[in-house]
Amino acid sequence: MNPIIKVLKDNNISNEQISAIFTELTQNPIMAMATIGSLGIPQEELQPVMMQVMTNPALIKEAVVELGLDMEAVEKAKAQLDESNQK
Repeated sequence: MNPIIKVLKDNNISNEQISAIFTELTQNPIMAMATIGSLGIPQEELQPVMMQVMTNPALIKEAVVELGLDMEAVEKAKAQLDESNQK
């Protein structure tokens, strides 16, 4: 199981919420990070996963595939995130 999905499920986040988070990640990555931060997941659990995502963005793609979401939207979000990181 993808480590992002695992942390969310381990913290009793519903499948519907998980899908919504990843949909939001594909549409607005910055807002998605705020949403994830508001879920009440302990920082000591969330921080290592976020570091994994920062060093291996493919984890988001893997999670989207695992959830059966739109890959084209993920590619757009990745480009948007890369663009904002360059500023």
